[in-house]
Amino acid sequence: MSPTFVFVHGSYSNSFSWAPLQRELALRGHRSLAVDLPGHGFAAAFPAAYQAPQDLGRLATEPSTVAGLADTDAVAHVISTVRRAAEHGPVILAGHSRGGLTITGTGNAIPELIHRIVYISAWCCVDRSPAEYTRLPEYSAEIATGTLGAPVADPAKLGAVRLNWRTADPERLRTLKTMLLADGTDNEFLAFLNTLEPDELASAADDRIQATTLGRIPHTYVRLTQDRSIPLALQDLFIRQADALTPDNPFDVRTLESSHAGFLVRPEKAAALLADLA
Repeated sequence: MSPTFVFVHGSYSNSFSWAPLQRELALRGHRSLAVDLPGHGFAAAFPAAYQAPQDLGRLATEPSTVAGLADTDAVAHVISTVRRAAEHGPVILAGHSRGGLTITGTGNAIPELIHRIVYISAWCCVDRSPAEYTRLPEYSAEIATGTLGAPVADPAKLGAVRLNWRTADPERLRTLKTMLLADGTDNEFLAFLNTLEPDELASAADDRIQATTLGRIPHTYVRLTQDRSIPLALQDLFIRQADALTPDNPFDVRTLESSHAGFLVRPEKAAALLADLA
């Protein structure tokens, strides 16, 4: 029976970002669905102060729809989705970026319902928390030239990390393009930027691969060679550590020449890779 792909988005994103890739998979005869994690998609907060002309003072105090939510809510949502999808056949669960934390929690909880789990340049924690990984040379050495920018509000007061993706600051736009879509055109980059949401959860999960649960599932890691948000050195560290944890079930490693978001904007090669997994 043909599997269903279940896609989990990363930070500040939503199900919409997967649409081009889903189209390519559909044209190859594959079923897929993309989730909106709680507080994302049409449930996301887009305050009037975020529109043009922007009012950054008001934007710092407008309520967030992700305030009060935790990564456990995201995992519970994906578990529910996988359970429903599994009623119709095998499930291939795939996550990108921060979505890796969510699929790790899901794989640890319901390994028996997942046919394969796929990390696409995604967080795949083994023996450290995400914060601890960011202090390693594999992360900091390559990430030092740019960041996503400072929050426009106090995360402790807002209950979320709010970023202004609609900035017109040319220097920040150059940095963001380098971090997210260096292999895209300026027009593709601005179009991608306008799919992002201003708010993300204030804390990151500490879900780590468990050898007796997720470690039993066939798993694939898709390396993105031009990624500056999750550097290639960190991706390779995740793979090595996971393989050491489950030596009898190592990662099936694939590689795409892509920036962090490039495979979403130009999805043909990623779709062919995923279709091969099916």
